[in-house]
Amino acid sequence: MAPQGRKSSVNAAELLTRRSRGIRDAGTSYRHCLNVLRGVLLQENRNFQKIWSKISKSTITYESGKVYFENYQNCYSCIQAEPHSLYKMPKRSKHEKIQDALLCQSPLDTTLPSASDHTPSLLALTANNWLYRISSNTGKELQRVYLSPRFQFRYLGWDVSQETFYIKSLQKKETPLERQAGISQSTVMHLAVFHVFPLQIVGILEINKKVFGSGVTDVVLSQGVLAVSHSNKSVRLYSFVHIIQKYLTEKLTLGQQSALLEGKTVGDAPFGIPVNIQIPDCPPVLFEVSCSNNGVQIGGFPWHYIYTPPHKTHRGTHHICSLQDHSMAINGIQNMNCCALESDGIFFHPDDSGRIIHVGPTTIKVLKILGEINSSLPSEVVEDFSMATHRNAPTPEVTVTSSGRTVKRRFHQLDDDPGQEAFRMVEYEDELDLLAVVMTDGVEEEGRAHVLLHDNQTGRLLRKIDLVESWDETYQHQLFFDKDTIVHIEQKNSNFCCHVYKLRTVSE
Repeated sequence: MAPQGRKSSVNAAELLTRRSRGIRDAGTSYRHCLNVLRGVLLQENRNFQKIWSKISKSTITYESGKVYFENYQNCYSCIQAEPHSLYKMPKRSKHEKIQDALLCQSPLDTTLPSASDHTPSLLALTANNWLYRISSNTGKELQRVYLSPRFQFRYLGWDVSQETFYIKSLQKKETPLERQAGISQSTVMHLAVFHVFPLQIVGILEINKKVFGSGVTDVVLSQGVLAVSHSNKSVRLYSFVHIIQKYLTEKLTLGQQSALLEGKTVGDAPFGIPVNIQIPDCPPVLFEVSCSNNGVQIGGFPWHYIYTPPHKTHRGTHHICSLQDHSMAINGIQNMNCCALESDGIFFHPDDSGRIIHVGPTTIKVLKILGEINSSLPSEVVEDFSMATHRNAPTPEVTVTSSGRTVKRRFHQLDDDPGQEAFRMVEYEDELDLLAVVMTDGVEEEGRAHVLLHDNQTGRLLRKIDLVESWDETYQHQLFFDKDTIVHIEQKNSNFCCHVYKLRTVSE
């Protein structure tokens, strides 16, 4: 029996009483718990306090409550009151070094063939072409697959909606001898595609200039679509489902023999996985657009896409168009007109609401698209809400000295000047439905940062959290807001540092 639906909120005491009596269901109880946590987080007697810092010579990564050091070999858990070492894997040789990794967590409502398939795991790609599935709780190896003796795989990427991930090889480049002999290299790279839950191979395909056209610079797989970028700034989208249906030569199974390997086992060394997706001609193009930096994003409701035309006159503008007929939405050209070292950013909101977040140094806008599917009327982009920094009065461009001489400034003050308040990044906490906005104030010479928590539905500022450590904009920063935890990772010269903040009761 689930709690009866009602408009009034349920306080923490009543919720715990219901749970003790067994009046609950998993989904409703979890949502109530998150509502309670959100309420506690916003109480005046609660605050985030810095509890832990750790320096590393190598890149630091945070994912779902865990901080990874030393190329994912040393893992710390941030779930408890204070971070603690979860595991440390044996030191790897240079050719066994982990090059890239993805965190994989199985769905709770699915029964998988093996108990280990339900274990949260790290999909780790090593320099010697092995793909490992490692328990993210213990560091124990659960599964290993040898990819190929011929292609050097280097990069991992998710196609989350399809429960699929892909591995890209290094791009093939013509050697000096090949150029001297006039030999043209048509192969650009190879793509290995896997399903998860459980881990199984879909296939390996070749990205070839003769098939996809000359000037191919990059390939990604997203939402079941193969996106190919070209040096002429065009992006073409192809249906990966169509490619599998038409060009798959043999269905492969890890650990079983393959005719393409002359009876050898798929995924074993030294044979690896054969190329079983052979594309002799160009598949049908679903969509094509010319854009700056080969960047196009698709989302919204109804479906729209965001891009910046490659012409100089459109620099700094973002065009929002209907995917159905390529028509420009009303107010579909968004331009912050900002003068800054870092360009503004725009992306579809990760909360699946179809909204758009546009982030500049002085303003953050949350936009929404008004439109109907198959309507003859154009859609319209309107502002849902916005946030703005407090700016000091600008220094006048022309000043007059005491002697009466007119002096004109040679440079304008930048919008992201360290001496002014400026927005640096936005993080979305999906479980608490909060936007965490990082803002620097420029009050002190070192530079200080604050995390502003805004309601995701209204944009209302709910609280401000001060970070203790300085924030130097000349270095790279990452910030993660994860329920009761804030993780700040920064790079200073050749060192990396991780700072962890936890929600605490403020003593009077």
